[in-house]
Amino acid sequence: MKPNTQRTLILALLAVLMIGTRVNHWTPIPDASWAVFFIGGFYLRNWTRWAFPLLMVLAVAIDYAVITGQGMSFWQHYCVSAAYWFLVPAYFAMWAGGLWVARNYSRSWRTLGLTAVALLASVAVCQLLSQGSFYWLSDSVADKSVAGWAANYFEWLLPYLRTTATYVGIATLVQAIAAGASKTDALPGRSDDARKR
Repeated sequence: MKPNTQRTLILALLAVLMIGTRVNHWTPIPDASWAVFFIGGFYLRNWTRWAFPLLMVLAVAIDYAVITGQGMSFWQHYCVSAAYWFLVPAYFAMWAGGLWVARNYSRSWRTLGLTAVALLASVAVCQLLSQGSFYWLSDSVADKSVAGWAANYFEWLLPYLRTTATYVGIATLVQAIAAGASKTDALPGRSDDARKR
């Protein structure tokens, strides 16, 4: 399969995954958005200039459709405030983690360790930007304090990390199977020269 065909397929699968899980954050199948951006950074690094904005627009469009579909005003919803726009750098933190893993990718256990470190760092920064901006900028939080912010940050960090790690773990397993089946690095867009390095 040609690299652009692979990337197109991966982008489509990531879009479907986000649409299928972001529509309701509290369903038995948890929201995969953070993982979508991390995986996107890994596989779609050569398309970052337009794939990241496309997935970002899709995330906002899903939120808009869900909120207005419930008969509410998008701009007056609990989750939408000035802090909402911090999702752009927050999700780019996830994308950057995937980019970093892709740049350091090789078929080795080392890559698995690098992925774990990058995932932990990306989720921590994404949580800092998304939760921190909501806590400090949103009118939804009445009594603001550093202690309250820290408690809220750590209360939600582990659940977001667990969910994101589950989806990334599944993608890592699929990547390992694909790499084993093809006997190459099986990373879309990776040239023969890059494999030799």
